[in-house]
Formats: sequence, structure tokens, C-alpha cells
Amino acid sequence: MSDNRPWQAAACHCGTVRFRVRLESGFDSARRCTCSYCRMRGAIAVSARLEDIEILAGADNLALYQFNTGTAKHHFCKTCGIYTHHQRRSNPHQFGINVAVLEGVSPFDFAEVPVMDGVSHPSDGTGGPRVAGILRFEPSS
Repeated sequence: MSDNRPWQAAACHCGTVRFRVRLESGFDSARRCTCSYCRMRGAIAVSARLEDIEILAGADNLALYQFNTGTAKHHFCKTCGIYTHHQRRSNPHQFGINVAVLEGVSPFDFAEVPVMDGVSHPSDGTGGPRVAGILRFEPSS
């Protein structure tokens, strides 16, 4: 069976870390999170399976940050500090990809983005994923 999902080019701000990724469901999975780390990071992430990312350059320049349970693995460029992707705690078989590192994509391309309740994380036995709210962007005319 052929996989028709297109590869998306991606890079950090300085271009040291470059990769390509196939998104699991395009941009339909775009979301933010209310956990302490994501709240400070402020990125919109989309989903990709672990096998659907290929680091092309700068793998040795990726730093790793883990906290709390250590399940989620947050990667960022050591040079420019840009968050590129993370292995999800909610689904360790997926990466969350920062939409801002995808070529030709901006977080401001999304009029509405669901914000997931990461404070009451489903992995903590609080039930399934819950939408905490909606983040909206309305450009001024």
C-alpha cells in the first residue's frame, strides 16, 4: 500500500536542524496545550507518527528537555533555541511538530486552534483528552 501523504520540509530558525515529516492527518490535528511547559512555549503542534520524521541535518545539535514523568521528550535547537518537535506523553507513538518550523506555514495561518487541558492530563487518570478552550487569531484589517 502506498503512502500518499506529502513530505513537509522543516527547519529551526538558524537552519542548523533540518528535517522532513509526513503529518498524520495534515493540519487537522493542530492544537495547543495548557501544561506548564506548553503554556510557556506557546507553540501550535500537529501530529506525526514516530516513523514519519527524518532528520536531514543537525541531529547532534538537538537538545532534549524532559520534566515531570519524563515521558514527553521535547527537542529544540541548541543554537537558536527553537522547539522543533516532541514525543508526546498522551501518545508516545506520535511526535508533536511545531507548525512554525514547517516550510511555508505560520501559526497565524490558523483562525482557531483547540487548546487541550494538559494540566489535567489524561495519562494522570483524569479521563480522556479534554479541550480546555479555543485560541483565536483575527488579523486586523
